[in-house]
Amino acid sequence: LLHPDWQPPFAVEVDNFRFTPRIQRLNELEAQTRVKLNYLDQIAKFWEIQGSALKIPNVERRILDLYSLSRIVMEEGGYEAICKDRRWARVAQRLSYPSGKNIGSLLRSHYERIIYPYEMYQSGANLVQCNTHPFDNEEKDKEYKPHSIPLRQSVQPSKFNTYGRRAKRLQQEPEPTEEDIEKNPELKKLQIYGAGPKMLGLGLVAKDKNMRKKDKEMPECPPTVIVKEETPVPETKLEPTSPRGYANVKEELRHSPEPCTKMTMRLRRNHNTQFIESYVCRICARGDEDDKLLLCDGCDDNYHIFCLLPPLPEIPKGVWRCPKCVMAECKRPPEAFGFEQATREYTLQSFGEMADSFKADYFNMPVHMVPTELVEKEFWRLVNSIEEDVTVEYGADIHSKEFGSGFPINDGKRQLSPEEEEYAASGWNLNVMPVLKQSVLCHINADISGMKVPWLYVGMVFSAFCWHIEDHWSYSINYLHWGEPKTWYGVPSFAAEHLEDVMKKLTPELFESQPDLLHQLVTLMNPNTLMAHGVPVVRTNQCAGEFVITFPRAYHSGFNQGYNFAEAVNFCTADWLPAGRQCIEHYRRLRRYCVFSHEELICKMAACPERLDLNLAAAVHKEMFILVQEERKLRKALLDKGITEAEREAFELLPDDERQCDKCKTTCFLSALACYDCPDCLVCLYHINDLCKCPSSRQYLRYRYTLDELPAMLHKLKVRAECFDTWANKVRIALEVEDGRKRTLEELRSLESEARERKFPENELLHRLKSCLSEAEKCVSEALGLISSQETGEPPGTHLEEPSIHMTVEELRAFLEQMNNLPCVMHQIKDVQAVLEKVETFQAEVQEALQGLPGNSPELHKLLAQGTRLGVEVPEMERLEKQVQQAVWLEEVKQTLRSPQDKVTLSVMRALITSGHGVAPSPAVEKAMAELQELLTIAQRWEEKAQMCLEARQKHPPATLEAIIKEAENIPVHLPNILSLKEALSKAQAWIADVEEIQNGDHYPCLDDLEGLVAVGRDLPVHLEELRYLELQVTTAHSWREKASKTFLKKNSCYTLLEVLCPCADADSDSVKRMKWQKEKEPSLYKSDTESLGLSAQDLRDPGSVILAFKEGEQKEKAGMLRLRQSNAQKPVPSAHSPLGGQYCVCSQPPSPAMLQCELCQDWFHPTCVAWPHLGSPRPAPAWWEWDAKFLCPLCQRSRRPRLETILALLVALQKLPVRLPEGEALQCLTERAITWQDRARQLLASSDVVTALERLAELRQRLVGDSAKEGSALKESSCNEQTKVSVENGDSTAPEKNSLPFSCVCAFFTDLEVLGSYLPQLQGPVLELSDAIRLPLEELLMEGDLLEVTLDESQSIWRLLQAAYSPQVEKFHQLLDVSSLPMWHSDLSIRLCYRVQFPIHAIETCCESMDKSYSQPQKIP
Repeated sequence: LLHPDWQPPFAVEVDNFRFTPRIQRLNELEAQTRVKLNYLDQIAKFWEIQGSALKIPNVERRILDLYSLSRIVMEEGGYEAICKDRRWARVAQRLSYPSGKNIGSLLRSHYERIIYPYEMYQSGANLVQCNTHPFDNEEKDKEYKPHSIPLRQSVQPSKFNTYGRRAKRLQQEPEPTEEDIEKNPELKKLQIYGAGPKMLGLGLVAKDKNMRKKDKEMPECPPTVIVKEETPVPETKLEPTSPRGYANVKEELRHSPEPCTKMTMRLRRNHNTQFIESYVCRICARGDEDDKLLLCDGCDDNYHIFCLLPPLPEIPKGVWRCPKCVMAECKRPPEAFGFEQATREYTLQSFGEMADSFKADYFNMPVHMVPTELVEKEFWRLVNSIEEDVTVEYGADIHSKEFGSGFPINDGKRQLSPEEEEYAASGWNLNVMPVLKQSVLCHINADISGMKVPWLYVGMVFSAFCWHIEDHWSYSINYLHWGEPKTWYGVPSFAAEHLEDVMKKLTPELFESQPDLLHQLVTLMNPNTLMAHGVPVVRTNQCAGEFVITFPRAYHSGFNQGYNFAEAVNFCTADWLPAGRQCIEHYRRLRRYCVFSHEELICKMAACPERLDLNLAAAVHKEMFILVQEERKLRKALLDKGITEAEREAFELLPDDERQCDKCKTTCFLSALACYDCPDCLVCLYHINDLCKCPSSRQYLRYRYTLDELPAMLHKLKVRAECFDTWANKVRIALEVEDGRKRTLEELRSLESEARERKFPENELLHRLKSCLSEAEKCVSEALGLISSQETGEPPGTHLEEPSIHMTVEELRAFLEQMNNLPCVMHQIKDVQAVLEKVETFQAEVQEALQGLPGNSPELHKLLAQGTRLGVEVPEMERLEKQVQQAVWLEEVKQTLRSPQDKVTLSVMRALITSGHGVAPSPAVEKAMAELQELLTIAQRWEEKAQMCLEARQKHPPATLEAIIKEAENIPVHLPNILSLKEALSKAQAWIADVEEIQNGDHYPCLDDLEGLVAVGRDLPVHLEELRYLELQVTTAHSWREKASKTFLKKNSCYTLLEVLCPCADADSDSVKRMKWQKEKEPSLYKSDTESLGLSAQDLRDPGSVILAFKEGEQKEKAGMLRLRQSNAQKPVPSAHSPLGGQYCVCSQPPSPAMLQCELCQDWFHPTCVAWPHLGSPRPAPAWWEWDAKFLCPLCQRSRRPRLETILALLVALQKLPVRLPEGEALQCLTERAITWQDRARQLLASSDVVTALERLAELRQRLVGDSAKEGSALKESSCNEQTKVSVENGDSTAPEKNSLPFSCVCAFFTDLEVLGSYLPQLQGPVLELSDAIRLPLEELLMEGDLLEVTLDESQSIWRLLQAAYSPQVEKFHQLLDVSSLPMWHSDLSIRLCYRVQFPIHAIETCCESMDKSYSQPQKIP
């Protein structure tokens, strides 16, 4: 069973769950295989007693089945009959060996050698003339173990191999050493080591029985008769011989290391005379020839070697046992078979790892990929095999009370979640199912483990549960929590005895020793074998989450496909009670113990019949009746025997073991027979003759209830069971109206309530009663709804959540008939009859109206509304609705298409067509539908055409679009795409007008206007011829702007071109200029291109406004710069002792000692933040006022400041552009400003005073250049003389050395910076004196020129003139020289070193390399 939505959480505490499994050897589970193995045990034991280990031969590459060979020989008539008729080939054929290979002779040889001697002992043929009592000496040999094979229950499984213990027969057994014999009392007693005789019943005595341990003093050997000297021979394994060769046996003796190496036997003369009479042969009863008289080591009987059958040729050596003892040992009954516990304790995880590893290794594939069919096939192969001995482990019958159930339970140990609470209370929970009210077991107080309390099962692959039925033949239910499937086999209960008979027939040997073998759960038999003998067998695979239920006395077995976890329990329902009684009778015959008393259970339920449901009460009544009748009969038999004494006994208070029948082991409850003289004896009344030998007068009856009390209990049960009959009679009369009176609904409801209160079972009458009540209540509800709809004018079900369902006229008539046929009184019948008459009247009116009135008649609408309120589906209403619907739809189409105000939309047309499909067809409707469809098709075609025009890559000219729009205007439909196309055409026409207006204006159009027109024109889905011309103009303007930007703007400049070209209106705002330089300005600062001039977008289109604003900007810039210069002049001059306050430079940081002042804004700047001027370029002259020491900061010099000639070229290109740019206007203003300034500068420079000053400067410059030339020649001559003198003083040749540098080469190391450096000490000034009238205009003019972003020669001339009028700025020159010499100070130093002394070239190179290395290290440069 797969329960829907049943997924209980696994409640076992996995970490604390520890269990010890059982060990299962698969080939011992199967009954027929176990019989074969038991036979091999017996025959192996027989040959071990004879001193020879059994070695099973191979025939045709498989081990010979000795049991089958023995059985077939017996079935064929025995050994002699087969030999006589030469039927060994038939024996081979029955053993499934191929014919034609002389296998019959080979089988005969093996039979004679191995089986025949054993069969002779079993039959007692060798005990002729000997009174054999096999178990006379059993007490004497109770410790004897018949062979070296371990007992089945004492073997522990190997953890490292799966070879069975019987595999030892296939290899040579190691022979015991003397030490082993001393340690093992059995070997010491038997002393079977070495090869022994192969005669029946003979053995060897290797040493005297009085021999002690080798480390003690050895006693003298008793007087002996020397039989034969022992000769050492190689150790050999001897096989059992055939019965035909007993006279020609060759004996091989093993050399013994003990001191007494003679084989001995005891003689009569060596003993006292009182024992002489006991030394007589048990067969011939004579005591002569005592030298050939053998003494049995088992029973001390004597036998002549020639009296034995067959006779022995000589005295055997070693321990010898007589035929009687050998037969006794071979006929010992086998021990009861069962499972032993493993020695290791597992957790679920460790057991799962072991199980999965075993399965994966066995099948050589992942466990989840092994097919179930393959596992099943391999399981039955292993079970039926006597060659392979595979051992598995099975965690079976684990008590959930102790280890915890897999289902959630309310035991108070932990808090359960709501989901767990639901599963804990569910009847499908195996902890709850046995104690449900419908279960008989709920009336048993004790927690019977396995029956009322579930057992847990942890399985691995091949672990099996054998054929069995449940205790007391109860139901069982098994739930597989998780894991791999469990394969089940089942036999129906009717075939239970058939299965038992088949198993007893096929394996009688097992049932002779264990009659209740099938109750031990230790025996399997192949289902194919059972089905071959007529036993029906079914199978199934139980997967995780599924239940398997077995029925009473249904035999079942199976095995696990792999690692899994299951839980099982028993339950009993009312139908089980007869089976439970039969089970007790069965147990009584088998003398099997009961789990609980069946009589006690029946009586306990009978004592409280009101707690039983009807089915259970009826079943208990039947069982109780049988029980009472049987008890009467049994007690009568007791009286007939003469037993009259009796005592009441509360058997339920006694433990079960104190009230069990001594004969049949049944648990007594109603009565039992006891004896005053034998207080420990007790029997049930079925075995009154087996109590004791005491007279009947001493015996007495112990009873639970008197014979008068039992019928009273039976009567209560009968009343409980028969109350249903009374109720059923009332219901039958009411439903069938047998008395002619219909009952009211209240009376029927009372009968139903009585059944519910008395817990009557579900039955046909109850179903009929419920059905009748349900039908009547439904009719009442429908009738009331129908009546109320007539009163309120609303259809039934209007105010209900469910949609109303109208009855047809036929259904209304059927409904009225149904109400009349109900077996109860219906008060609404008259009202329903009135509704029917009203409906019939309405039908007649509608038929008349449809024939004479048009579809849009108000009368038809009135009738339609009236029919809707009836609450009944009238057939004429459909025709009426169709006709009215057609008229309404046609009117809607007419109004929509004829509406003069608005055109109809496509969606409205589609909705009309869709609604028209739901209108009943007619010629008028079809005509209107055709018109609508045609109009919709035309409209859609034009819409698609307009869509193509809007989305086409190749745009259409305006004329084409005008034609399309004009044609589409004739269609009386609202077309969105046509409107979009019309709107696009209007925009295109407006765009063309704008272009014409701009082109025909007084001024060239602005670039921004053209760019806006180009952007709009590109987005329009119209082909515009003017667009291409505008795009060309915009591209040319952008090209000019880019060229101007490259001319003016520095690389990575923070200014725009317009900012550079326009006057800096915020020149006095030092912080704003720094933010621009640091690229941290706000977005508002970036908008200062035109806003700085105070121009709007409209003002930019007027050249006059631009010029006026530019002029105003010039004044603002000049005034701002003056304020800035005044502010910066107040800052302290940076020095080493300057305070750290204030903001300097573009970095707005405190001052440092080495800073340079801007000539324009008078602010100070760090050498690391800005680029300083280089004094060495161009080549310096001695006139220091001409040195390039002028410094303008990047905040003042915002651009590259191209020359005026370059700007004029840009203006020429600008004049060719038919576009106005803000940058162009600004450039024109800048150029005009520059030219104006240039004119002013030239006028000032051309004044007489300035010309005189310039001439004086020119003369002074020439004189300084001449003096500098003379000093250079003298210095050169002095250096050469000094070089020659040094060379002569050193004794060197006057010729230059190969590795020396001439003076000319050394001079090449001098730089312009060195020349400037040599001039600094000689600087004097000022060299000119200018009056304030001349100097002040020059300074003002120079400031205005520095504000221009243009390079002019006049500006440089004015600066030099003013420089000459001041003192030389020696400190500034030093700073500029230091800054300029930083990157190459080491080269300068090397030249200074070479200046005084002529060094070899390698010395200079070495010096330079060292300087390079030191310079590469971070350090402060002096």
